[in-house]
Amino acid sequence: MSEAGKDQWYSVQVLSGQENKVRENLNRRIKTEEMGDLVYEVLIPTERVSEIKRGKKTETTRKLLPGYVIVNMKLYDEAKALEERTWYFIKDTPGVLGFAGTKDKPVPMRPIEVENILAQVRERDETVKPKVSFEIGETVKIADGPFQNQTGVVEEIDPVRGKMRVSVNIFGRSNPVELEYWQVERA
Repeated sequence: MSEAGKDQWYSVQVLSGQENKVRENLNRRIKTEEMGDLVYEVLIPTERVSEIKRGKKTETTRKLLPGYVIVNMKLYDEAKALEERTWYFIKDTPGVLGFAGTKDKPVPMRPIEVENILAQVRERDETVKPKVSFEIGETVKIADGPFQNQTGVVEEIDPVRGKMRVSVNIFGRSNPVELEYWQVERA
């Protein structure tokens, strides 16, 4: 264990829809009950998604692991005995159902799992992912821009740039139009 267990992350199951409330409650209790030496960080892995609603581009935050928070904490001492203070601190938090995948002896998440989740969160903090993903050959409706309310067929998708090329029929001819994901919706 490196640095008194600071690399130990646990998946904590919570009531669905209560993730934010549980995180706020844990963070507040960490300060008031002076648990900062045992509970280091509480995260809700999320991503930003964009979609068109009523013709307007909206951005929302979506949870990657609904019903779970991940907590960096010291749950076992150097002798591998359960730190009861930490155990009850988590278990007695309103909205917490228990530790994921275990009954009596929580198992820390594997470092590669934690790194993948944290990398996903960092990457998704920087980019906004479209809520709807499209496929080549799919018919879509253009929701924004000069071709608004026209339909077209997806010819090419560029997920890195968040753009796609849609073939739109203009004056009896098929014309390729480059659009951003958020400018189209399912037809």
